[in-house]
Amino acid sequence: MRVTIAGAGAVGRSIAAELLENGHDVLLIDIDPRAIKIDSVPRAEWLLADACEISSLDEAGLNGCQVVIAASGDDKVNLVVSLLAKTEYGVPRVVARINHPKNEWLFNESWGVDVAVSTPRLLSALVEEAVSVGDLVRLMTFRQGQANLVELTLADDAPVVGQRAGSVPWPEDAALVAILREGRVLVPSVDDPLEAGDELLFVANQEVEHELAQLLSSH
Repeated sequence: MRVTIAGAGAVGRSIAAELLENGHDVLLIDIDPRAIKIDSVPRAEWLLADACEISSLDEAGLNGCQVVIAASGDDKVNLVVSLLAKTEYGVPRVVARINHPKNEWLFNESWGVDVAVSTPRLLSALVEEAVSVGDLVRLMTFRQGQANLVELTLADDAPVVGQRAGSVPWPEDAALVAILREGRVLVPSVDDPLEAGDELLFVANQEVEHELAQLLSSH
């Protein structure tokens, strides 16, 4: 898979290194010469250019990219890169970094964003996830406002404990995608029993999150 990352700061370089380790081809773009630290990620391709310019994205070969990651420290840049990647080049997957939570509402499909990642929100969610039992925690948003990755740890007295995953009347727009149990990741089948302490991961429409929480939480 070919991935272009706009923004070669610490975040962009870290993402690039991880993707390269997983066997992907990565191009890093940045307008600041000080960010072009080739020795830090020597296996990546590098381009000193303005990712908000069509000519730069032509040079980067965005037509051949499967994923574009807008990872700069400037939300305006990330929005422009996302919009150009989606509308001008038809990139299948556009991931954008949100630096300031107040701008989160902008990062949606109208700006070409498929997945928006807010570091402050994610850190907050991970703190909640670590200390919350019986409470629904939103971890990530896909296509802003349409679907979220949410997590809930089952309390001992949760009403679904002991039931088979396939027998629980899940809300129509919610899918149980994984069960984390004792350090293992389980892909749920209809016959898998739900146990106290299970961490359940769902992809769910925001409108059914409250219904999902009521179904899983102890009363």
